[in-house]
Amino acid sequence: MNAILRFLFPAAPSGAGASWLLLAARIVFGTLLMTHGIAKWHDFDSLSASFPDPLGVGSPTSLVLAIFGEVVCSLGFITGTLYRLALLPMIFTMCIAFFSVHSGDPFAVREMAMLYLAAFVLLWFAGPGRYAVDSLIACKIRPKR
Repeated sequence: MNAILRFLFPAAPSGAGASWLLLAARIVFGTLLMTHGIAKWHDFDSLSASFPDPLGVGSPTSLVLAIFGEVVCSLGFITGTLYRLALLPMIFTMCIAFFSVHSGDPFAVREMAMLYLAAFVLLWFAGPGRYAVDSLIACKIRPKR
């Protein structure tokens, strides 16, 4: 159980500066990705018939999964709520975009998905920092020493 709790609510970086930097990165990258998801959500009717379906679950379902990864998970990522769980669909979505949906496109088209993917993988390892809901939860559930 402790291993699961440490995975979901990792210890905060030691310095406040690092935590502010992580917060800024969460806000910037999360908001930018969220704008893509909101655009998909607004154009759902027109996109649902032609949205790429690399997983074979149907275009509307693929679109819903992309919107979930880009909007709902971005919100969790920005606030630092279930941070690493929120990052999983975001990373998966960027992998699908880079390696499957845009695989035949020139690198300039694929580059944005790769930038998001790199940022999200690096932020996965960095953790959410002190200024995250997960850090507040971790303080409440960890035994006092």
